[in-house]
Amino acid sequence: MKRVLSGIQPSGELHLGNYLGAINHWVQMQHTTDAFFCIVDLHAITVPKSPGELGRDSLKLSQMLMAAGLDPEVCTIFVQSHLHEHAECAWLMECTVSFGELSRMTQFKDKSEQHDFISAGLFTYPALQAADILLYDADEVPVGDDQRQHIELTRDIAERFNSRYGDTFVLPVAVINNTGARVMDLQHPHKKMSKSLESPRGTVGLLDTPAIITKKIKAAVTDSETEVRYDVETKPGVSNLLSILGAATQNDPAELAVRYEDYGTLKVDTAEAVIEMLRPLQARFAELEADPAETMRLLRIGADKARGVASATLARAKQNIGLLSP
Repeated sequence: MKRVLSGIQPSGELHLGNYLGAINHWVQMQHTTDAFFCIVDLHAITVPKSPGELGRDSLKLSQMLMAAGLDPEVCTIFVQSHLHEHAECAWLMECTVSFGELSRMTQFKDKSEQHDFISAGLFTYPALQAADILLYDADEVPVGDDQRQHIELTRDIAERFNSRYGDTFVLPVAVINNTGARVMDLQHPHKKMSKSLESPRGTVGLLDTPAIITKKIKAAVTDSETEVRYDVETKPGVSNLLSILGAATQNDPAELAVRYEDYGTLKVDTAEAVIEMLRPLQARFAELEADPAETMRLLRIGADKARGVASATLARAKQNIGLLSP
């Protein structure tokens, strides 16, 4: 069975794009692979946070993932900072990757332009990400296309380490998920729905109430025509609604289009389908939120399972380097 690892930052609310584009895929993947899902809270502090904010967000994200269908008895769900191995291995990675390689990472360039304070951690972020992956001997890493460069760098780091110190790390392969729904911002349908984008009216949160979901979808940008047609290039707004409806009802967006003669009915049906799809998730989240101790118990189980793999990999790396054993 292939081992896969994927991580998600505890920043902002999860939205429909996260769920239909990635998390839903993770839920299916946990039954066919040896799946590890990491809440990467150490990555989140590359930009300043208010005291206590990160802990609250990490707990909530854990509950959201479990409510969405990730089963701690089937997959391994854990919080990155609960394992010291991540930070320790990251230093080994920082000493293996070059300054020039880190300087060429496009995400650093993009993110550094968005903040006045640029931490050293934001620059060395890819080294920690490489540690996250390599610690678990991951065969595959499901990521968005924007993370492809990071996985390529992780492979380069692993190859260099193996060349210097002997066979140590498994070389991971990036898996770009093309099976998830294409979910765009409801107000800016040329942009992906994003928790980092300042577009609250265009983003449907997984915990939004039925009234809010209906309001946002009814206000979705379409076009000046009247024909309902799945055409991403010329009708991005309408196509986005069809894509969402298709994902929520497990139907093909293009086939759904022929059932509609006006945008109003399409919007009503899309809103109702999203509300029904999220109803069990929201109910399960409410149960988990009411019992944080149970969530923490499950996270400890996940951390113990993850540590069994990560500690062995880190020990192998340190031994191969030739560090003096304590």
